[in-house]
Amino acid sequence: MKFTLSALTVLLSSAAAFAADAPAAAAGTPQGNAFSAFLPLIIFIAIFYFFILRPQKKRQKAHDSLVNGLQRGDKVITAGGFFGIVRDVKDDSVIIELAEGLVARILKSSISTKINPEAPKPAAKTEKAEAPKSETPKAETPKAEEPAQAAPADGEKK
Repeated sequence: MKFTLSALTVLLSSAAAFAADAPAAAAGTPQGNAFSAFLPLIIFIAIFYFFILRPQKKRQKAHDSLVNGLQRGDKVITAGGFFGIVRDVKDDSVIIELAEGLVARILKSSISTKINPEAPKPAAKTEKAEAPKSETPKAETPKAEEPAQAAPADGEKK
């Protein structure tokens, strides 16, 4: 205990002596203004706000409007991936029908999306991949469903 107390006393006295000499040494060196010292911190806070906080607030507002607009008969998908139809809306929860005769009460916050039946379905990829037919006839290639003709065996003739 004595050693720790004496070491602490020496450390404090040397720190006080160094602090007394510091203003004299720093008087000759120019000091930057406070704005340049805090500029990296300000930039970091701005980046954090625009790339993390602001988009999160937008998503939260969109989810709140989705949850507040739920009505009986809406088709929804839960955060767990269950598809269901809203049967009743309570203050903080929703009763959904997952299958015929199977109902579950879930929190409104666990509704991830609402299925919009009147939205147009996206076109299948095969339709987009087809090129417009040109006027020139192309040689037809055998289809995968049609079996290729087997070559005649050695002893057989056509």
